[in-house]
Amino acid sequence: MNFIVLASGRGSRLNILTRNKPKCLTKVKKKTLLDHIVENFDARDNKIISTGYKSDLITKHLSDKSINFVKNKNFLNTNMTESLMLCKKKMKKNDLIIVYSDIYFDKKIIKKIRKLKGNVIAVYTNWLKSWKQRYFSLKKVKDDAEDIIVSKGKIKSIGDKIKKKLPKYQYMGIMKFEYKSFIKLENFYKKLDNKKISFTHFLNEAIKSNITELRYIPFKNYWYEVDNITDLKYLKKNI
Repeated sequence: MNFIVLASGRGSRLNILTRNKPKCLTKVKKKTLLDHIVENFDARDNKIISTGYKSDLITKHLSDKSINFVKNKNFLNTNMTESLMLCKKKMKKNDLIIVYSDIYFDKKIIKKIRKLKGNVIAVYTNWLKSWKQRYFSLKKVKDDAEDIIVSKGKIKSIGDKIKKKLPKYQYMGIMKFEYKSFIKLENFYKKLDNKKISFTHFLNEAIKSNITELRYIPFKNYWYEVDNITDLKYLKKNI
């Protein structure tokens, strides 16, 4: 299994906390967000971490010599989609687990994802309660959250702004792909002019273009994202 952690961004919305370090090195319960994520690695995994902003701090922080680091030198002008594609040079021809580096979650999620076949995206069922506590108003919830349209166990649309009806789920930044599906996505990405495309919008375009099908698996397990100071306070209050 290729286990890929996308950690190339700064996380500027955390302001002073990421002035001198990447967001993934923000501490929660005496460990960094990245520490909590790499605890999900299996000894048999091909471990890959994409870096960018202050990448040297990440490589110095982690002592596991079996980790492959891939630096996105152009992280300021691209997005995590580019960071993922750059990881290809360190991949083995096995399935991929892909995890964002700014989330804090129950390890049972990865254990379940590992056992699933095909292309699967984890989605969060308790999102609305969480978002309301973070943003205190429905307008702010709609402005921040992303729409997900599902049907018959598959994702039909992902990453658009919510227009009227609130979605049942939210994207978690945790997924699993077959290697052959990743290659199709890579070839599709090469044809795109927009190298700043967000990962959810990239997946949305791939779905619409029939490049891939994505199943979803809902989770109620604890899961938090850290986009800003409010999120970090909310996480520390609840864990």
